[in-house]
Amino acid sequence: MNSSKTVARMPASVKLRLLISVLLVALAALVAAGCGSSDDGGSGETDPASVAPAKAPVFIGFTVRPEGETKANIEALAQKIAGVDDLGDLIIGELESEAADEGEEFDYEKEVEPWLGEEGGIFLQDYEDEDFESYGAAIQTSDEDAARDFVNEKIEADKDETAEDGSYDGVDFKVQEDETTIGVFDGLVAFAEDEATFKAMVDASNGENLAADEDFSAAISQAPEDSAADVFADIGGLIEEAGGKIDAETETFLDAVGIEPDEATAVASLVPGSDQIEIDLSTDVSGDNPPSGDASELLGSLPATSVAAFASAEFGKRFNEGIDQIDKEGIPGEIPPNQLKKALKQAGIDLESIASSIGDVGGYVTGNSEKTLGGAVIMATDDETQAKNTVNNIGLFLRSTGTPGITQISKGASGFSIRAPELGRQPVVVVAKGSRIAIGYGLAPTLASFQESGKTLADSAPYKEALEALGSTPPAMFVSGPAALRLAKNLMPGDEGFEEAEQYLRKIDYLALGSEASDELATAKLIVGVK
Repeated sequence: MNSSKTVARMPASVKLRLLISVLLVALAALVAAGCGSSDDGGSGETDPASVAPAKAPVFIGFTVRPEGETKANIEALAQKIAGVDDLGDLIIGELESEAADEGEEFDYEKEVEPWLGEEGGIFLQDYEDEDFESYGAAIQTSDEDAARDFVNEKIEADKDETAEDGSYDGVDFKVQEDETTIGVFDGLVAFAEDEATFKAMVDASNGENLAADEDFSAAISQAPEDSAADVFADIGGLIEEAGGKIDAETETFLDAVGIEPDEATAVASLVPGSDQIEIDLSTDVSGDNPPSGDASELLGSLPATSVAAFASAEFGKRFNEGIDQIDKEGIPGEIPPNQLKKALKQAGIDLESIASSIGDVGGYVTGNSEKTLGGAVIMATDDETQAKNTVNNIGLFLRSTGTPGITQISKGASGFSIRAPELGRQPVVVVAKGSRIAIGYGLAPTLASFQESGKTLADSAPYKEALEALGSTPPAMFVSGPAALRLAKNLMPGDEGFEEAEQYLRKIDYLALGSEASDELATAKLIVGVK
């Protein structure tokens, strides 16, 4: 694949003529390019983040020309997923065909490649009504004059749309009829959704900008060197632009577990492999006490028939902290402050005792249709007696409230089930066996977690491959690609969008998520295994 022959798609709401389509060649890192962080490239050209306003809440940084292993991995993935031997040639061919259909001549290798630089970036801002109202992008150029000539020639050649000349702080630019504004300055080809945003980019280049922001620099430094695209998000900034509102219950819970979203940032990085796609995430959203530990033993012990499964370490500790905070604050309109734990204790349910005995928690989903759908949440405790007593006390509490449809369970585990029309075809099951408590949907799916003779995830080949791909990162979630596809097909029969995507979804062997935390930083790794 020619390493610079790549292209990306902007949102459909953005109307761009051929010129912008050509410039977007360099933005292909969104689907097929390679980069490290948004630091200055080796060529010494201007960092694209230096024209992004300092408070831009989202920035996507990339390089245009992947090399070595990154390039080889992209080509391998394109061939496996889409049967494309040269993704770059395919995209450039489409671009040149589109130009021909518009009655315009375009030769990428002659007109763009000679001046195209190494890095680019896009920023998004003004988040409102679940969408961004403003964007800007910049691509490094190795030859400003050639880039400027290309921009001017293409705009002048467009007979269907006129453009107005403008100048701001010594920077000349063009404004098209749809308000898209384009200019070349400081070694960058820059374009924005409108003139005001373009001028903000010029101001950023001369003053405060994202590249110089300490939070951005600290966050982007966590991106792996072999990533294909790095997406920076100022979580606090997004919350502020969205109105700065978090509902009271969510805020209480986040406070309880030490999460401070108002001051948090995150970086997601795309790392292509020859037979997998990896997405790395790092964030300081976890505050002073990020979740840690390794629940891989519990995850691996869940049924091999699981469509999807997860596990979380040291859940009891975080659960207890959350309950303490909720009890202290109360639930507005429901429970007064300092009454939750007291009311439950009077009913025989000691939340503090239960939480202190809970270690890891996990869960799984089984089935291939709506009729067979089931699953359970599993809590590992350090006390068999506590587990059994907890289940018994919950049953007694429900009976005391007059809950109908309760049936005792003694075979395979100890507990009860609840049947009701509003719960669907299967009963809700609450049982204990040994040191585990299971709360599930469907008797057989719930008891499957206790079967000592049945195969577990740890016995399955895809799960073993997922563990190998995650490396030293403790696994937290696993999804079987074929099983999930079968379930989705049966839940969405005849869905045209799904049927179109199915040819690509068949290529997914598994999804695996791992996470860990240290020094106030939480990291996660998502692996998509490709057949």
